[in-house]
Amino acid sequence: MKLLISRFIAILFLVVPGVIACFGFLKIKDSLFLYFSEFGNEAVTPDFQWLTFLLGLLMFGAGAGFIAGWIFFRDRKRNYVAPRFKEKRPRPPKPQA
Repeated sequence: MKLLISRFIAILFLVVPGVIACFGFLKIKDSLFLYFSEFGNEAVTPDFQWLTFLLGLLMFGAGAGFIAGWIFFRDRKRNYVAPRFKEKRPRPPKPQA
């Protein structure tokens, strides 16, 4: 039972940032779509929603960055990464002559 609960918590750690990233992407898409769709209407002056766009960009970056970091450190632990991404081992000190 303890393993089941820990697996469920691990899934939540990935689902919540994924949902945040999706919501951020939707905010970015909505602000861009609204800006470009106002060009056809001559009664309205097109105005870009910077706050919505930046909030969406921040949410998307944070969610995608968390998931990318999670995958990177898991792969580093299992030794799946390229040699340049592996942890550096300290060199033994040179013997004193």
